[in-house]
Amino acid sequence: MSNTTKTPTPAAKPAAAPKKKSGGVSSGLIILILAVVAHLFYHLYLGNGSHFEGGDNANEPIPGDYFGIVYKGGFIVPILMTCFLTALTFTLERFFTLGKANGTGKVDEFVRKVQTLLNSNDIPAALKECDKQKGSVGNVVSAALKKYQQLTTDTELDKEQKLVALSKEIEEATTLEMPMLEKNLTIIATLASVSTLVGLLGTVLGMIRSFAAMGQSGQADSSALAQGISEALINTALGIGTSAICLIAYNYFTSQIDSLTYNIDEIGLSISNNFAAHY
Repeated sequence: MSNTTKTPTPAAKPAAAPKKKSGGVSSGLIILILAVVAHLFYHLYLGNGSHFEGGDNANEPIPGDYFGIVYKGGFIVPILMTCFLTALTFTLERFFTLGKANGTGKVDEFVRKVQTLLNSNDIPAALKECDKQKGSVGNVVSAALKKYQQLTTDTELDKEQKLVALSKEIEEATTLEMPMLEKNLTIIATLASVSTLVGLLGTVLGMIRSFAAMGQSGQADSSALAQGISEALINTALGIGTSAICLIAYNYFTSQIDSLTYNIDEIGLSISNNFAAHY
């Protein structure tokens, strides 16, 4: 009788993990593009000869022409313009992103409706509400409810283990949503303080140039000094203006994220309590 040696079947390869979708254009590249735009605007438009006496930007600005005065603020001006454009761009980006994260309708009403459906143990209807909501809260609740349904038919875990698994699912779903909500907020917060400091640096450098010019000429020309100071203060104005925009935007977006996080925590607790009561 012949012995037949069976060749062991190779183990199946695990399915490849789905690739993460690209998060779009990187923040660094956006800032670089905005820096180029700011420098082009500074040199080609603000530095255009039409804003200066004799058509030459080496001369004094035409009286009342603020574009020429801003140009005379020096090399700090395009840096501050870059900060301003960056703040404006990321503020608009966060505004639309967080608007999308809020989903359709009011989040508070969605939370109350899901809580009502949970009290009646109508999980399929609650999942339909999550599909309609299409926001971050809806995404977290949907993931939690799907785990909820799975655990109701699980016969291997005891009650405590099921509650731990459900809480972990809610925590993981929340963790996946937070990076999208908080993206670019660090840049806005940084610009809020950096813009003011850069503006003050430009002002100090402008004042140094003004007084140095007076010292070399040996004459106290009050009109030239006043003009030099006004040009220097342009940097302060740009810095403070940019900082104000960043502070307002950062505080507003932080409050929006805190509100979403509170709603997620509230509905997550309701799901856990409902599971403990029914199962």
